Amino acid sequence: MRILFANRYFHPDQSATSRMISSLAFSLARDGLEVEIIAGRHYYNRPKEVLPAEEIINGVRVHRIWTSGFGRRSLAGRAVDYATFHFSAMTWWLRHAQRDDICVVCTDPPLLAVSSTLPIRLRGAKLVNWVMDLFPETAMELGMMRADNLSGRIALALRNWSMRRSALTICPIDAMAHHLAGQGVAREHLSVVHHWSDKNEIQPVPRKENGLRKTWGLSRHFVIGYSGNFGRAHEFMTVLDAAEKLIGVKGIRFLFIGDGQQRPFVEAEVRRRGLSNVVLKPFQPAENLSESLCVADLHLVSLLPQLEHCIVPSKFYGVLAAGRPTIFIGDPDGEIGSSVRTFECGEAVKPGDVAGLIDFILRLKHSPLLRATMGNNARYLMETAYSREYGTGVWHSAVARLAASDELAGVPSLSNGGLR
Repeated sequence: MRILFANRYFHPDQSATSRMISSLAFSLARDGLEVEIIAGRHYYNRPKEVLPAEEIINGVRVHRIWTSGFGRRSLAGRAVDYATFHFSAMTWWLRHAQRDDICVVCTDPPLLAVSSTLPIRLRGAKLVNWVMDLFPETAMELGMMRADNLSGRIALALRNWSMRRSALTICPIDAMAHHLAGQGVAREHLSVVHHWSDKNEIQPVPRKENGLRKTWGLSRHFVIGYSGNFGRAHEFMTVLDAAEKLIGVKGIRFLFIGDGQQRPFVEAEVRRRGLSNVVLKPFQPAENLSESLCVADLHLVSLLPQLEHCIVPSKFYGVLAAGRPTIFIGDPDGEIGSSVRTFECGEAVKPGDVAGLIDFILRLKHSPLLRATMGNNARYLMETAYSREYGTGVWHSAVARLAASDELAGVPSLSNGGLR
């Protein structure tokens, strides 16, 4: 029996979904399981670079199928990339899936489970949905698709049809699982497995030992950082407004690392407002991840409140591993907002609450003890609740009951992260 994953990106790509799937696949392979990956041949942020069509990485066999390579800059090009991945993956399932394989279909590209359901079932394999981002709800909440028009109704009906025919659907948060239960997905076929971080890959780096702080001219500053995707799901106006109001405060810098659809907007606003206290950097190499995350004394994580049941920003778990406090801009009662307040590793403010954001920034700037306490709480939370070992174990247990033999079920694992 094999476990097969399908997602557009896989190691060495460093995008959010790639990092999660790579972490899990390598863990399962270390446990002696046969693991294979169906992925595309391009990087998330470097579409012109082509990866090998076939290779074995850390015991995981990787099949990189053909897709177009227009990249993420235009919706039309992205749609073609999505469509070609759907077609190539469907063809791969029909040719290579075997009876009793566990086929884990992720949500990049959107609705991949819809095109994968019939080929997987025809081959006698078991379909598992591992939902990272909920589609089409995300597109609907962002105004890119209407729930009351034909395309929206068809997309939702097809997505629900594929999930009802899945042996299991794995969600990263309870809110998403409850939403899907309301869409008619059987509760016994839903499990919640929170995202995680690798405590060995990302470790706290003291300010004085961080070479990037010196290289980027930030050694003497209190740094508020944002690291990751500048996607449509994230809110930037609140932090830009705060940066504008704090421009005259000595020793404060805002650091943005990453790329995505909203980066040109952020860059334009920085120029228009003359925000000399803002520093912009590209994605950093994986080997520099600990240093780049630890340049910041405080990290920003944001999510539009209407997307609370659709997405969880995985960057939060890397911030925990780095041992840094989080200021969450979004729903204070949502997944991350509740976590940072409950475990005292940060604070949450609503979008538009510039005064609240500035107040927390200044409190942490003037209190090294509070920063250290919240940072220690963050690292402890990751090690106890969101570590790779715990997360992969819960994921493993959720899937173990689908095994047709004792091969998977016999491997030691943690208790099921079922719907609560």
